[in-house]
Amino acid sequence: MTPAPRVVLVHRRTEYEELVARHGTPGQAAFFLASRGRSAREVEERHRRQAAALAEAAAAVPLDWRRSRVERADLPRFLFEPRDVVAVVGQDGLVANVAKYLDGQPVIGVDADPGRNPGVLVRHRAGALAALLRAAPGGGGAVEERTMVEAVADDGQRLLALNEVYVGQPGHQTARYRLAVDGAPDGGPEAQASSGVLVGTGTGATGWCRSAWLERGAPLALPGPGAPALAWFVREAWPSPATGTTRVHGLLDAEEHLVVTVESEHLVAFGDGIEADALELVWGQSVRVGVAATRLRLLG
Repeated sequence: MTPAPRVVLVHRRTEYEELVARHGTPGQAAFFLASRGRSAREVEERHRRQAAALAEAAAAVPLDWRRSRVERADLPRFLFEPRDVVAVVGQDGLVANVAKYLDGQPVIGVDADPGRNPGVLVRHRAGALAALLRAAPGGGGAVEERTMVEAVADDGQRLLALNEVYVGQPGHQTARYRLAVDGAPDGGPEAQASSGVLVGTGTGATGWCRSAWLERGAPLALPGPGAPALAWFVREAWPSPATGTTRVHGLLDAEEHLVVTVESEHLVAFGDGIEADALELVWGQSVRVGVAATRLRLLG
């Protein structure tokens, strides 16, 4: 017999919860905030709004469905099932945090604090969740597929990201490497020294990659969220007799990869700003970055 669908509610600890955990009691947390010229009332109010949204989302799950709840810090240890429906209750960035652990499961973004979040990925209020869940198992409702980026090292390490992958020094100091575009006719390797390389999706084109694009004044058009293409930028490439700057930005289609071969003692590759979950790369290793086969399926 086919098991009932399962809803996985994904959330993160609020600023209030983190402060209480760090300082021991609500009173001590309030004293700490007051000493920094901040009011505990605002932080507590945001905590209450998130708690209310999470409770309303939990109540929207049909009684005959299975349910689970996972906090952001526990995502690396959580086992998603193929038929799960994932309800992310929080901010847009929380959708990016969970996307790398999924393999086609539909995601519903629930805005826990309307008016404070842009709502690009968390588009729905908690009150709309019940109808969206009823449509999900049968494939009903509009599904938007968003491109993801994948980094694969030559030793098998693999990383997925929704926004962008960064390759460079852990401390964002000078990284030395050879950069090539595999699949491009003129993509031969160039030795470079820079602050690292960004490879981003159309979703990431609203964040870090857009900042690099604006600063560069690059003539290329950034891809859309669903386009099977990536934009890449070399940050602050340094010209010298041994390093070049002729290859500092570009687009990758679905068949192309950016190949970075390490010529520093230690580089890392991490996705969506999560430096704690990084690929560790040493001298002579290569990492290939390109369009991932996995896509984020955003429901509604």
